[in-house]
Amino acid sequence: MTALNNRARTDLILDGTVRGSRESELHDGTHAASGDIVITRRNDRRLLAGRGWVRNGDRWKVVDARRDGSMLVRRAGSSWATSVLLPADYVAEHVELGYAVTSFRAQGLTTDTAHVLVDSTMTRETLYVAMTRGRDTNVAYVAVDKPEASHDGPHPGENDEVTGRGVLAEVLQYSGAELSAHETIAVEQESWGTIAQLAAEYETIAAAAQRDRWASLVRASGLNAEQADEVIDSDAFGPLTTELRRAEANHHDVADLLPRVVRARGFGDANDIAAVIRHRVAAVTTRAAGSGRSYSAPRLVAGLIHEAIGAMSEEMQQALVERRDLIEERVDVVLNTAVADSAPWIAALGAEPADPQCAAAWYRAASVIAAYRDRYQITSAAVLGASPDSTTQKVDYARAEAALRVTRDARAPRTQEHERERVRETRGLRL
Repeated sequence: MTALNNRARTDLILDGTVRGSRESELHDGTHAASGDIVITRRNDRRLLAGRGWVRNGDRWKVVDARRDGSMLVRRAGSSWATSVLLPADYVAEHVELGYAVTSFRAQGLTTDTAHVLVDSTMTRETLYVAMTRGRDTNVAYVAVDKPEASHDGPHPGENDEVTGRGVLAEVLQYSGAELSAHETIAVEQESWGTIAQLAAEYETIAAAAQRDRWASLVRASGLNAEQADEVIDSDAFGPLTTELRRAEANHHDVADLLPRVVRARGFGDANDIAAVIRHRVAAVTTRAAGSGRSYSAPRLVAGLIHEAIGAMSEEMQQALVERRDLIEERVDVVLNTAVADSAPWIAALGAEPADPQCAAAWYRAASVIAAYRDRYQITSAAVLGASPDSTTQKVDYARAEAALRVTRDARAPRTQEHERERVRETRGLRL
Protein backbone atom coordinates (compact mmCIF):
# COMPACT_ATOMS: atom_id res chain seq x y z
CA MET A 1 0.00 0.00 0.00
CA THR A 2 2.86 2.39 0.76
CA ALA A 3 4.34 1.87 -2.70
CA LEU A 4 0.96 2.43 -4.39
CA ASN A 5 0.31 5.56 -2.33
CA ASN A 6 3.73 6.96 -3.22
CA ARG A 7 3.21 6.19 -6.93
CA ALA A 8 -0.16 7.94 -6.96
CA ARG A 9 1.25 10.91 -5.08
CA THR A 10 4.17 11.23 -7.48
CA ASP A 11 1.80 11.46 -10.45
CA LEU A 12 -0.22 14.14 -8.67
CA ILE A 13 2.93 16.16 -7.92
CA LEU A 14 3.93 15.99 -11.59
CA ASP A 15 0.54 17.27 -12.78
CA GLY A 16 0.47 20.04 -10.17
CA THR A 17 -2.41 18.74 -8.05
CA VAL A 18 -0.11 18.32 -5.04
CA ARG A 19 2.04 21.36 -4.41
CA GLY A 20 3.70 23.35 -1.69
CA SER A 21 7.20 23.77 -0.35
CA ARG A 22 6.39 22.19 3.05
CA GLU A 23 5.51 18.58 3.80
CA SER A 24 4.43 16.77 6.94
CA GLU A 25 5.81 13.32 7.70
CA LEU A 26 3.17 10.64 8.30
CA HIS A 27 3.31 7.56 10.52
CA ASP A 28 4.58 5.16 7.79
CA GLY A 29 7.38 7.43 6.59
CA THR A 30 5.43 8.92 3.67
CA HIS A 31 4.84 12.66 3.35
CA ALA A 32 1.87 14.89 2.60
CA ALA A 33 1.60 18.43 1.28
CA SER A 34 -1.12 20.78 0.12
CA GLY A 35 -3.46 18.95 -2.28
CA ASP A 36 -2.81 15.45 -0.93
CA ILE A 37 -5.60 13.12 0.22
CA VAL A 38 -5.00 11.56 3.63
CA ILE A 39 -6.87 9.24 6.00
CA THR A 40 -7.06 9.62 9.77
CA ARG A 41 -6.65 6.39 11.73
CA ARG A 42 -7.74 7.26 15.25
CA ASN A 43 -10.93 8.72 16.75
CA ASP A 44 -10.37 12.03 18.53
CA ARG A 45 -13.46 13.91 19.71
CA ARG A 46 -11.32 16.90 20.68
CA LEU A 47 -10.57 17.60 17.02
CA LEU A 48 -13.78 19.17 15.75
CA ALA A 49 -14.60 19.63 12.05
CA GLY A 50 -17.87 21.48 11.50
CA ARG A 51 -20.61 19.50 13.26
CA GLY A 52 -18.46 16.36 13.34
CA TRP A 53 -15.11 15.27 14.68
CA VAL A 54 -12.03 13.38 13.50
CA ARG A 55 -12.70 9.66 13.22
CA ASN A 56 -10.87 6.52 12.18
CA GLY A 57 -11.27 6.04 8.42
CA ASP A 58 -12.20 9.64 7.54
CA ARG A 59 -10.70 10.97 4.28
CA TRP A 60 -9.34 14.55 4.13
CA LYS A 61 -7.75 16.90 1.62
CA VAL A 62 -4.66 18.71 2.89
CA VAL A 63 -5.11 22.49 2.74
CA ASP A 64 -1.76 23.39 4.28
CA ALA A 65 1.24 21.60 5.83
CA ARG A 66 2.70 23.67 8.68
CA ARG A 67 6.36 24.04 9.66
CA ASP A 68 5.82 22.25 12.97
CA GLY A 69 4.41 19.13 11.24
CA SER A 70 0.74 19.91 11.85
CA MET A 71 -1.68 19.96 8.93
CA LEU A 72 -4.82 21.94 8.11
CA VAL A 73 -7.20 19.52 6.39
CA ARG A 74 -10.73 19.68 4.96
CA ARG A 75 -13.08 16.73 4.80
CA ALA A 76 -12.88 15.17 1.32
CA GLY A 77 -15.84 16.11 -0.85
CA SER A 78 -16.82 19.08 1.31
CA SER A 79 -16.05 22.71 0.67
CA TRP A 80 -17.06 24.54 3.84
CA ALA A 81 -17.18 24.34 7.63
CA THR A 82 -15.36 21.02 7.78
CA SER A 83 -11.74 22.06 8.25
CA VAL A 84 -9.63 21.04 11.22
CA LEU A 85 -6.02 21.51 12.25
CA LEU A 86 -4.42 18.14 13.00
CA PRO A 87 -1.64 18.49 15.62
CA ALA A 88 1.85 17.40 14.65
CA ASP A 89 1.90 14.43 17.05
CA TYR A 90 -1.45 13.17 15.70
CA VAL A 91 -0.18 13.52 12.11
CA ALA A 92 3.01 11.64 12.91
CA GLU A 93 1.21 8.73 14.56
CA HIS A 94 -2.29 8.44 13.06
CA VAL A 95 -2.37 9.81 9.50
CA GLU A 96 -1.52 8.11 6.20
CA LEU A 97 -1.97 8.81 2.50
CA GLY A 98 -5.45 7.99 1.23
CA TYR A 99 -4.94 6.99 -2.40
CA ALA A 100 -4.55 3.24 -1.85
CA VAL A 101 -6.18 1.29 0.98
CA THR A 102 -6.91 -2.35 1.75
CA SER A 103 -10.37 -3.76 1.01
CA PHE A 104 -11.00 -4.02 4.72
CA ARG A 105 -10.26 -0.33 5.28
CA ALA A 106 -12.23 0.63 2.16
CA GLN A 107 -15.52 -0.42 3.78
CA GLY A 108 -17.70 2.67 4.07
CA LEU A 109 -15.55 4.74 1.66
CA THR A 110 -16.94 6.06 -1.63
CA THR A 111 -15.02 7.59 -4.51
CA ASP A 112 -15.73 8.53 -8.12
CA THR A 113 -13.45 5.83 -9.54
CA ALA A 114 -12.06 2.77 -7.76
CA HIS A 115 -9.04 0.83 -9.04
CA VAL A 116 -8.79 -2.61 -7.43
CA LEU A 117 -5.73 -4.86 -7.40
CA VAL A 118 -6.95 -8.47 -7.43
CA ASP A 119 -4.79 -11.50 -6.80
CA SER A 120 -5.41 -15.08 -5.75
CA THR A 121 -5.16 -14.22 -2.03
CA MET A 122 -8.45 -12.31 -2.21
CA THR A 123 -11.80 -13.75 -1.13
CA ARG A 124 -15.07 -13.03 -2.86
CA GLU A 125 -16.31 -11.01 0.13
CA THR A 126 -13.34 -8.60 -0.03
CA LEU A 127 -13.61 -8.43 -3.84
CA TYR A 128 -17.25 -7.39 -3.50
CA VAL A 129 -16.38 -4.62 -1.04
CA ALA A 130 -13.54 -3.32 -3.21
CA MET A 131 -15.54 -3.37 -6.44
CA THR A 132 -18.43 -1.34 -5.02
CA ARG A 133 -16.49 1.72 -3.81
CA GLY A 134 -16.63 3.73 -7.06
CA ARG A 135 -19.72 5.80 -7.90
CA ASP A 136 -18.97 5.98 -11.63
CA THR A 137 -16.36 3.34 -12.40
CA ASN A 138 -14.82 0.27 -10.74
CA VAL A 139 -11.79 -1.25 -12.50
CA ALA A 140 -10.06 -4.50 -11.52
CA TYR A 141 -6.38 -5.19 -12.27
CA VAL A 142 -5.72 -8.92 -11.92
CA ALA A 143 -2.29 -10.25 -10.89
CA VAL A 144 -1.57 -13.72 -12.33
CA ASP A 145 1.75 -14.51 -10.69
CA LYS A 146 0.93 -14.94 -6.99
CA PRO A 147 -0.16 -18.33 -5.54
CA GLU A 148 -2.28 -18.70 -2.42
CA ALA A 149 -2.09 -21.80 -0.21
CA SER A 150 -5.63 -21.34 1.11
CA HIS A 151 -7.15 -21.98 -2.32
CA ASP A 152 -7.55 -25.62 -3.25
CA GLY A 153 -6.30 -26.96 -6.57
CA PRO A 154 -3.74 -25.50 -9.00
CA HIS A 155 -2.57 -21.99 -8.18
CA PRO A 156 -2.05 -19.12 -10.63
CA GLY A 157 1.64 -18.88 -9.78
CA GLU A 158 2.13 -22.51 -10.79
CA ASN A 159 0.53 -22.17 -14.22
CA ASP A 160 2.17 -20.19 -17.02
CA GLU A 161 -1.08 -20.17 -18.98
CA VAL A 162 -3.23 -18.71 -16.22
CA THR A 163 -5.48 -15.79 -17.20
CA GLY A 164 -7.07 -12.90 -15.34
CA ARG A 165 -10.46 -14.49 -15.94
CA GLY A 166 -9.22 -17.69 -14.28
CA VAL A 167 -7.98 -15.82 -11.21
CA LEU A 168 -11.31 -13.98 -10.89
CA ALA A 169 -13.21 -17.27 -11.18
CA GLU A 170 -11.06 -18.72 -8.40
CA VAL A 171 -11.60 -15.69 -6.16
CA LEU A 172 -15.37 -15.85 -6.67
CA GLN A 173 -15.35 -19.50 -5.60
CA TYR A 174 -13.26 -18.82 -2.50
CA SER A 175 -15.14 -17.67 0.56
CA GLY A 176 -13.24 -16.11 3.44
CA ALA A 177 -16.07 -16.73 5.92
CA GLU A 178 -15.12 -18.79 8.93
CA LEU A 179 -16.61 -22.25 8.34
CA SER A 180 -17.23 -25.27 10.55
CA ALA A 181 -15.91 -28.70 9.56
CA HIS A 182 -19.31 -29.64 8.15
CA GLU A 183 -19.52 -26.36 6.22
CA THR A 184 -16.03 -26.86 4.77
CA ILE A 185 -17.01 -30.30 3.46
CA ALA A 186 -20.21 -28.91 1.99
CA VAL A 187 -18.41 -26.04 0.23
CA GLU A 188 -15.90 -28.44 -1.31
CA GLN A 189 -18.66 -30.75 -2.53
CA GLU A 190 -21.00 -28.04 -3.74
CA SER A 191 -19.02 -25.27 -5.41
CA TRP A 192 -22.06 -23.11 -6.18
CA GLY A 193 -22.76 -22.43 -2.51
CA THR A 194 -24.96 -23.38 0.39
CA ILE A 195 -27.63 -21.27 2.06
CA ALA A 196 -25.09 -20.66 4.84
CA GLN A 197 -22.87 -18.80 2.37
CA LEU A 198 -25.63 -17.17 0.35
CA ALA A 199 -27.39 -15.95 3.50
CA ALA A 200 -24.11 -14.47 4.78
CA GLU A 201 -23.68 -12.65 1.48
CA TYR A 202 -27.27 -11.41 1.62
CA GLU A 203 -26.77 -10.07 5.15
CA THR A 204 -23.48 -8.38 4.19
CA ILE A 205 -24.95 -6.72 1.10
CA ALA A 206 -28.05 -5.64 3.02
CA ALA A 207 -25.90 -3.97 5.68
CA ALA A 208 -23.83 -2.11 3.09
CA ALA A 209 -26.84 -1.18 0.95
CA GLN A 210 -28.67 0.68 3.69
CA ARG A 211 -25.92 1.93 5.99
CA ASP A 212 -26.33 5.55 4.91
CA ARG A 213 -30.09 5.30 5.28
CA TRP A 214 -29.83 3.95 8.84
CA ALA A 215 -27.29 6.66 9.69
CA SER A 216 -29.71 9.33 8.44
CA LEU A 217 -32.55 7.86 10.52
CA VAL A 218 -30.32 7.86 13.61
CA ARG A 219 -29.47 11.53 13.06
CA ALA A 220 -33.18 12.34 12.70
CA SER A 221 -34.25 10.27 15.72
CA GLY A 222 -34.00 12.98 18.36
CA LEU A 223 -30.45 12.25 19.53
CA ASN A 224 -28.12 15.22 19.73
CA ALA A 225 -25.29 15.39 17.20
CA GLU A 226 -22.69 13.93 19.56
CA GLN A 227 -24.95 11.03 20.56
CA ALA A 228 -25.80 10.30 16.92
CA ASP A 229 -22.10 10.21 15.99
CA GLU A 230 -21.44 7.89 18.92
CA VAL A 231 -24.19 5.50 17.78
CA ILE A 232 -22.97 5.42 14.17
CA ASP A 233 -19.35 4.90 15.25
CA SER A 234 -20.24 2.17 17.77
CA ASP A 235 -19.48 -1.52 17.29
CA ALA A 236 -23.17 -2.06 18.09
CA PHE A 237 -24.32 0.00 15.08
CA GLY A 238 -24.25 -3.09 12.85
CA PRO A 239 -26.45 -5.17 15.20
CA LEU A 240 -28.76 -2.15 15.58
CA THR A 241 -29.24 -1.86 11.80
CA THR A 242 -29.90 -5.60 11.62
CA GLU A 243 -32.61 -5.17 14.26
CA LEU A 244 -34.11 -2.25 12.33
CA ARG A 245 -34.17 -4.35 9.17
CA ARG A 246 -35.93 -7.13 11.08
CA ALA A 247 -38.48 -4.64 12.39
CA GLU A 248 -39.11 -3.23 8.93
CA ALA A 249 -39.56 -6.72 7.51
CA ASN A 250 -42.16 -7.17 10.25
CA HIS A 251 -44.05 -4.17 8.81
CA HIS A 252 -43.00 -1.65 11.47
CA ASP A 253 -42.48 1.95 10.33
CA VAL A 254 -38.88 2.41 11.44
CA ALA A 255 -38.90 6.16 10.70
CA ASP A 256 -41.61 6.48 13.36
CA LEU A 257 -40.34 3.69 15.60
CA LEU A 258 -36.79 4.96 16.14
CA PRO A 259 -37.75 8.41 17.52
CA ARG A 260 -40.26 6.72 19.85
CA VAL A 261 -37.69 4.39 21.40
CA VAL A 262 -35.22 7.27 21.68
CA ARG A 263 -37.79 9.38 23.55
CA ALA A 264 -38.79 6.51 25.82
CA ARG A 265 -35.97 7.18 28.27
CA GLY A 266 -32.71 9.11 28.50
CA PHE A 267 -29.21 7.71 27.97
CA GLY A 268 -27.42 9.27 30.91
CA ASP A 269 -26.28 5.93 32.35
CA ALA A 270 -25.72 4.15 29.02
CA ASN A 271 -22.26 2.78 28.25
CA ASP A 272 -23.23 2.20 24.62
CA ILE A 273 -26.24 4.12 23.27
CA ALA A 274 -26.42 1.98 20.11
CA ALA A 275 -26.70 -1.20 22.17
CA VAL A 276 -29.42 0.34 24.33
CA ILE A 277 -31.44 1.45 21.30
CA ARG A 278 -31.08 -2.00 19.74
CA HIS A 279 -32.43 -3.59 22.92
CA ARG A 280 -35.39 -1.19 22.97
CA VAL A 281 -36.19 -1.82 19.30
CA ALA A 282 -36.07 -5.58 19.85
CA ALA A 283 -38.34 -5.31 22.88
CA VAL A 284 -41.13 -3.45 21.05
CA THR A 285 -40.98 -5.38 17.76
CA THR A 286 -41.04 -8.99 18.88
CA ARG A 287 -44.01 -9.67 16.62
CA ALA A 288 -45.12 -8.43 13.24
CA ALA A 289 -47.07 -5.17 13.19
CA GLY A 290 -50.87 -5.44 13.08
CA SER A 291 -53.19 -8.09 14.42
CA GLY A 292 -56.34 -9.92 13.44
CA ARG A 293 -57.51 -9.02 9.95
CA SER A 294 -54.71 -6.43 9.56
CA TYR A 295 -51.99 -9.00 10.26
CA SER A 296 -49.35 -9.37 7.54
CA ALA A 297 -46.72 -12.08 7.61
CA PRO A 298 -43.13 -10.80 7.86
CA ARG A 299 -41.16 -10.59 4.63
CA LEU A 300 -38.74 -13.51 4.82
CA VAL A 301 -36.41 -15.16 2.33
CA ALA A 302 -36.73 -18.95 2.57
CA GLY A 303 -38.76 -18.47 5.74
CA LEU A 304 -35.64 -17.52 7.72
CA ILE A 305 -33.93 -14.35 6.49
CA HIS A 306 -35.55 -10.95 6.88
CA GLU A 307 -35.75 -9.15 3.57
CA ALA A 308 -33.95 -5.85 3.09
CA ILE A 309 -36.50 -3.29 1.92
CA GLY A 310 -36.58 0.48 1.70
CA ALA A 311 -34.46 2.89 -0.30
CA MET A 312 -31.17 1.66 -1.79
CA SER A 313 -29.27 1.88 -5.06
CA GLU A 314 -30.42 -0.16 -8.05
CA GLU A 315 -27.12 -2.06 -8.03
CA MET A 316 -27.53 -3.09 -4.41
CA GLN A 317 -31.18 -4.01 -4.98
CA GLN A 318 -30.20 -6.19 -7.93
CA ALA A 319 -27.48 -7.91 -5.88
CA LEU A 320 -30.00 -8.70 -3.15
CA VAL A 321 -32.56 -10.01 -5.64
CA GLU A 322 -29.93 -12.28 -7.14
CA ARG A 323 -28.97 -13.69 -3.72
CA ARG A 324 -32.64 -14.14 -2.82
CA ASP A 325 -33.30 -16.08 -6.02
CA LEU A 326 -30.22 -18.26 -5.46
CA ILE A 327 -31.32 -19.00 -1.89
CA GLU A 328 -34.82 -20.01 -2.98
CA GLU A 329 -33.46 -22.14 -5.83
CA ARG A 330 -31.13 -23.82 -3.37
CA VAL A 331 -34.04 -24.57 -1.01
CA ASP A 332 -35.94 -26.27 -3.83
CA VAL A 333 -32.91 -28.39 -4.73
CA VAL A 334 -32.26 -29.44 -1.12
CA LEU A 335 -35.92 -30.33 -0.48
CA ASN A 336 -36.55 -32.11 -3.77
CA THR A 337 -33.32 -34.08 -3.44
CA ALA A 338 -34.26 -35.13 0.08
CA VAL A 339 -37.70 -36.23 -1.11
CA ALA A 340 -36.26 -38.17 -4.07
CA ASP A 341 -33.69 -39.88 -1.83
CA SER A 342 -36.27 -40.61 0.91
CA ALA A 343 -34.00 -38.89 3.44
CA PRO A 344 -34.74 -39.88 7.05
CA TRP A 345 -35.68 -36.34 8.02
CA ILE A 346 -38.24 -36.22 5.20
CA ALA A 347 -39.71 -39.50 6.43
CA ALA A 348 -40.15 -37.88 9.83
CA LEU A 349 -42.37 -35.23 8.22
CA GLY A 350 -44.68 -37.86 6.80
CA ALA A 351 -46.01 -38.16 3.28
CA GLU A 352 -47.12 -35.06 1.41
CA PRO A 353 -50.93 -34.71 1.80
CA ALA A 354 -53.18 -35.50 -1.15
CA ASP A 355 -55.34 -32.41 -0.64
CA PRO A 356 -53.85 -29.62 -2.85
CA GLN A 357 -54.26 -26.88 -0.23
CA CYS A 358 -52.76 -29.02 2.52
CA ALA A 359 -49.98 -30.14 0.16
CA ALA A 360 -49.07 -26.51 -0.55
CA ALA A 361 -48.90 -25.74 3.18
CA TRP A 362 -46.82 -28.89 3.74
CA TYR A 363 -44.35 -27.93 0.99
CA ARG A 364 -43.91 -24.35 2.26
CA ALA A 365 -43.21 -25.58 5.78
CA ALA A 366 -40.88 -28.36 4.58
CA SER A 367 -38.97 -25.72 2.59
CA VAL A 368 -38.30 -23.76 5.78
CA ILE A 369 -36.95 -26.92 7.43
CA ALA A 370 -34.78 -27.65 4.38
CA ALA A 371 -33.44 -24.08 4.49
CA TYR A 372 -32.68 -24.41 8.21
CA ARG A 373 -30.84 -27.72 7.74
CA ASP A 374 -28.77 -26.35 4.88
CA ARG A 375 -27.99 -23.05 6.60
CA TYR A 376 -26.69 -24.78 9.74
CA GLN A 377 -25.39 -27.91 8.01
CA ILE A 378 -27.64 -30.33 9.87
CA THR A 379 -26.75 -33.82 8.64
CA SER A 380 -28.34 -36.00 11.30
CA ALA A 381 -31.55 -37.98 10.82
CA ALA A 382 -33.21 -35.81 13.46
CA VAL A 383 -35.25 -33.22 11.60
CA LEU A 384 -33.78 -30.16 13.34
CA GLY A 385 -30.66 -31.65 14.85
CA ALA A 386 -29.47 -30.66 18.33
CA SER A 387 -30.77 -27.60 20.17
CA PRO A 388 -28.61 -24.60 19.15
CA ASP A 389 -26.50 -22.36 21.38
CA SER A 390 -26.22 -19.16 19.34
CA THR A 391 -28.91 -16.49 19.56
CA THR A 392 -29.34 -16.22 15.78
CA GLN A 393 -29.71 -19.96 15.32
CA LYS A 394 -32.19 -20.15 18.19
CA VAL A 395 -34.48 -17.74 16.33
CA ASP A 396 -34.24 -19.81 13.15
CA TYR A 397 -34.70 -23.00 15.16
CA ALA A 398 -37.99 -21.66 16.50
CA ARG A 399 -39.16 -20.92 12.94
CA ALA A 400 -38.16 -24.40 11.78
CA GLU A 401 -39.87 -25.94 14.82
CA ALA A 402 -43.08 -24.08 13.95
CA ALA A 403 -42.73 -25.31 10.36
CA LEU A 404 -42.41 -28.88 11.62
CA ARG A 405 -45.71 -28.54 13.44
CA VAL A 406 -47.30 -27.15 10.28
CA THR A 407 -46.21 -30.23 8.26
CA ARG A 408 -47.82 -32.51 10.81
CA ASP A 409 -50.96 -30.42 11.05
CA ALA A 410 -51.29 -30.43 7.25
CA ARG A 411 -51.84 -34.22 7.39
CA ALA A 412 -54.34 -34.08 10.27
CA PRO A 413 -58.14 -34.11 9.81
CA ARG A 414 -59.21 -30.55 8.99
CA THR A 415 -61.59 -29.66 11.75
CA GLN A 416 -62.35 -26.05 12.60
CA GLU A 417 -59.98 -26.24 15.56
CA HIS A 418 -57.24 -27.68 13.37
CA GLU A 419 -57.73 -24.83 10.93
CA ARG A 420 -57.40 -22.23 13.71
CA GLU A 421 -54.25 -23.97 14.96
CA ARG A 422 -52.84 -24.09 11.41
CA VAL A 423 -53.28 -20.32 11.08
CA ARG A 424 -51.59 -19.74 14.45
CA GLU A 425 -48.66 -21.95 13.51
CA THR A 426 -48.29 -20.30 10.11
CA ARG A 427 -48.10 -16.90 11.78
CA GLY A 428 -45.56 -18.20 14.26
CA LEU A 429 -43.57 -19.60 11.37
CA ARG A 430 -43.23 -16.12 9.85
CA LEU A 431 -42.03 -14.25 12.96
